[in-house]
Order: sequence, then C-alpha cells, then structure tokens
Amino acid sequence: MMTKIIHRGATSLGLCALLVGSALAQQAAAPAAATAPKPPFSFFVTSTGLGKGADLGGLAGADAHCQKLAEAAGSSYKAWHAYLSTQAANGQAAVNARDRIGQGPWVNTRGAVVARNVSHLHGDTLDEARLGNNLSWATAFTEKNEPVKRAGDQPNEHDILTGSTPDGRAFTDAADKTCKNWTSSAEDGSAQVGHFDRTGGNNISWNSTHPSRGCSQPKLVSSGGAGLLYCFAADATAR
Repeated sequence: MMTKIIHRGATSLGLCALLVGSALAQQAAAPAAATAPKPPFSFFVTSTGLGKGADLGGLAGADAHCQKLAEAAGSSYKAWHAYLSTQAANGQAAVNARDRIGQGPWVNTRGAVVARNVSHLHGDTLDEARLGNNLSWATAFTEKNEPVKRAGDQPNEHDILTGSTPDGRAFTDAADKTCKNWTSSAEDGSAQVGHFDRTGGNNISWNSTHPSRGCSQPKLVSSGGAGLLYCFAADATAR
C-alpha cells in the first residue's frame, strides 16, 4: 500500500514539473514586446564651431556646417539649416531664422520633443508663451548626443549664435547684430546670442539674450561662447 502511495506522489510531482517546464518554454518562445523606435533626431547644438568666430561663410556656410555634422552622426534628414537671421544690407532683404527651419516637430538625439512647430518654439500664442518650449540644458544636446558646456562648466559655452529677436526674426535697426551677416571675424562688431541653458540674469532667452563682445573667436569665447549654432532639420515632419 505504501509503495502505491509513493508511486502516485512521484507521478503527481512529475506531472507538475512537466507543466511548469512547458509554461516556461512557452514564455521563452514568446516574442518580446515590441518597443517603439525613437524618431530620428531633427535638432541639435553643434559640437563645434567653425573656428573663425562669427565668420560662418554666410548662411550657406552655416547650413553646410550643420549638414556635415548631421550626416556624420547618421542623420536621415537631408535639409539641415542653422538657426540664424540676417539683416537687410547691400540690396538684400533680411532673412528670419524662424522662416528657414521648416515646420517641425523637432526631436533631440535622445528622442525628446524640443518643440512641436514654429509657433510653439517661439511662443507665438499666449498659451505657448506661458508654457514655453522644451529647449533647455536638459534637452539641447550635440549631434553626438553629448551635453553642451553650460554656465558653471569650464569653459562656459552657453552662448549660441542666432542674430535674432526673441520671436525669431531679424533686427530692423541700424546696429549690426549678425557680424555682417555671418561674414566677419573682426575684433569689433557684434552678434546676438541666446543661452541654451536658460541662465543669464533677467534674460533667459534661448535665442536672444545679449550681443557678443565682438566677432572674432576670442571675443566670442570671452562672452561665454564658442561659436556654436542651433541646427534644425528643415524637412522634419511628424512620423
């Protein structure tokens, strides 16, 4: 009798082990839950400037710099533009930075949306201005997915060349705010800059904080910058 009980117990244990093993095998065979891929990056701060102060070779040279860095980082977008305005001069009309960066949305190298569209980026509506865009030291990375040196770092490189008013347009007064439309590296002159880290006294604008101390590389450095640019994929669209 005892032998039969032991035999039945062993059979039950064996059946349980078989069922558990089968369940584990099914779990192992089941495909992992699909993870949605991050959208390709469509915004970055340049990891390096051109090294000639604010002489970027005009808008074309600045765009080419953005394009080169983006392609080296594996970007799938084909039209990269620098966020820069130019002023009316020599018979040429002014160019607004906001008009040359596409429609958005723009996503950083870590998959975070920096701004949904041009209006959101610049706070065109009351609600957008109150809430603000998502561009800050926590989202403004280089094309290499690296942080940019901000206020408090050595050296501080939070000045980003823009030549723009807070609403993303060119200045209309006679003062040069673009280092002769991004063709000058002289000791004098000036270019309007923004602070990507949103620090800087009473003005924490990302795109229009203060003028540089000059147009040469040393003057940009002394202002707290390195000749860096914001780059946007002008062909970015919602995917």
